[in-house]
Amino acid sequence: MKKWNALLLTGVLILMAAACGGSGGGTDNGPSTDDDTGTVPDPTAATLVFPDNNETCNEGTALDEVRSTVTFQWNAAQNTDSYRVTVRNLNTGNSSNIDATGTQVDITINRGTPYEWFVTSRANGTNATAQSATWRFYNEGPGITNYAPFPAEVVAPVRGANLVGVTSVDLSWTGTDVDDDIVDYEVFFDTNTDPSTSLGTTTASNIDGVSVSAGNTYYWKVVTRDSQSNSSTSEIFQFRVD
Repeated sequence: MKKWNALLLTGVLILMAAACGGSGGGTDNGPSTDDDTGTVPDPTAATLVFPDNNETCNEGTALDEVRSTVTFQWNAAQNTDSYRVTVRNLNTGNSSNIDATGTQVDITINRGTPYEWFVTSRANGTNATAQSATWRFYNEGPGITNYAPFPAEVVAPVRGANLVGVTSVDLSWTGTDVDDDIVDYEVFFDTNTDPSTSLGTTTASNIDGVSVSAGNTYYWKVVTRDSQSNSSTSEIFQFRVD
């Protein structure tokens, strides 16, 4: 009888061990999931650190008279495995994308040139991404004591807007300059893809009551000038009136 009881107890213990063991048998080192649903949480946006917004960058390593290497830095974002840094030359409009797994990366850029940059957070196991704010800066150049203004940015009408039933529009934009010496703006506006009709100059960052007609697509750009006769030309903005 004792032998039978021992065999029975052994069998019960084996069944209990099998039930508690599960099927994993190891540690899961893959991407964390949200609430055990198997869904990878979306990454969050990174916070930019350097180069500073609307400032002159003078902490790079000069390679020659034309180029320097700058260390771009940002704070870590949640639920993020890697980052893509996008740097855009505001003079040419050309962009470069650099991938990183940490929170900084060295990038070689032109000296004496305005740039804008942002960081896109990415996570393994999902196509979702998150984009940081976009910052602008001037990369310091040899012998430059006063920098041209940054190209103006559109406020309204937003790029690609479709306006219905209007006979006039208010144009507005923002302008910035690391030297803070913007003097005026000149706005060019017409139906040509490269507008050449000047609406005149203004010290404000808007022109109200510009006449428009239904059935036309309008294009406009802003030339910003500073006290040292430096200037910059914005991208060409457009909207349609129906």
